[in-house]
Amino acid sequence: MATNPGDDAAPGTPGTGENLCPRCNGSGELDGETCPNCNGSGKVIEGIGGA
Repeated sequence: MATNPGDDAAPGTPGTGENLCPRCNGSGELDGETCPNCNGSGKVIEGIGGA
């Protein structure tokens, strides 16, 4: 699975998890277009645990 611009790390990286895209709030669209942050998936990979 390819990473998206809004991802902090590649999917499956230890210490990360899937979260809603903060730019489109999980809709996959921004201003009627595919969200450039998540490439339309509505999800991003972010670091978890405050490390």
